[in-house]
Amino acid sequence: MPAITYELLHIDKNSGARRGVIHTPHGDIQTPIFMPVGTLATVKSMSPEELKEDVKAQIILSNTYHLYLRPGHDIVKEAGGLHKFMNWDKPILTDCGGFQVFSLSKLRKITEDGVLFNSHLDGSKHMFTPEKVIEIEEALGADIIMSFDECCEYPSTYEYTKQSMERTTRWAKRCKEAHIREDQGLFGIIQGGFYKDLREKSAKDLIDLDFPGYAIGGISVGEPKEEFLDILRYTAPLMPENKPRYLMGVGSPDYLIEASLAGIDMCDCVLPTRLARHGTAMTSKGKLVIRNNEYARDWNHLDDECDCYTCKNYTRAYLRHLIKTNEILGMRLISLHNLRFLTRLMEQVRTEIEKDSLLQFRDEFYKKYGYINL
Repeated sequence: MPAITYELLHIDKNSGARRGVIHTPHGDIQTPIFMPVGTLATVKSMSPEELKEDVKAQIILSNTYHLYLRPGHDIVKEAGGLHKFMNWDKPILTDCGGFQVFSLSKLRKITEDGVLFNSHLDGSKHMFTPEKVIEIEEALGADIIMSFDECCEYPSTYEYTKQSMERTTRWAKRCKEAHIREDQGLFGIIQGGFYKDLREKSAKDLIDLDFPGYAIGGISVGEPKEEFLDILRYTAPLMPENKPRYLMGVGSPDYLIEASLAGIDMCDCVLPTRLARHGTAMTSKGKLVIRNNEYARDWNHLDDECDCYTCKNYTRAYLRHLIKTNEILGMRLISLHNLRFLTRLMEQVRTEIEKDSLLQFRDEFYKKYGYINL
């Protein structure tokens, strides 16, 4: 039996949004889901207990590129894999590091064999091939691992995007041939930039390789929202109905809802913790910049609709004080809130799908949050 399987429970008859379960070696994942990012084997400032009990996270991500550079995948393997290394007994997904190779390395050379790049830490040279990436991800031991891909810059020409997409497909085939751990599920990543025919070709060729799950990569990379939605809505229906569908690098509330409406099962992003470190909270009425003077004597909680530990115990005035004085606790409390805000949002999304009412929920949420519906 495959390590990763998908069970479809319900399709919203008014939108096509999917309610399902992903079965993994470390537990089931109720979908659609937002996945907190733990790049360096930690979700910044959060303990595993807080993630499970307060955030109610079902799965977290770590990153192949960063863990390869430090502490080294050999050390993680010696520790017994990521689950033991970071004391997390629920599912883990590792990204392939492709995006980081292209976004963080100032000097890189792409060949058919792989990518030669310089470390963003010390400038040292390294080579990622599909086989090397699989070696690293197998050592890390996540439940779901990603094939090595190239994430094109935005914008990119049709010709370059086509060459890149075709190379990504060849790399995906090599990843599958190199992958031997039966307790991991290797996902393919659909590329093709913002050209629909290339997206369709990429999806078809990867589906022919029969991965246990598929991701959409290369969007949410700085393009206008209209272009993001156009490619998302075009690509998602091309993905198999009986396998998990993953949209990479998405974490704002509107993008999460739109992804769910398009039939996506999994999303991830560093956004909630990154915002928190700069003193910005996500609330049911929009973003709240807690360091602003107007909150100096505000004795309300961050969000009266939120059930997180922060909102139950601390005022906006106190949180502002912590952020203004650069106290670590302020960043931790707002990080916890932002993460719980998104996991709770996806709990609501799952309920609305079961009631065939996600479109109505979206419109109501957007009105309260201050979004313009597209």
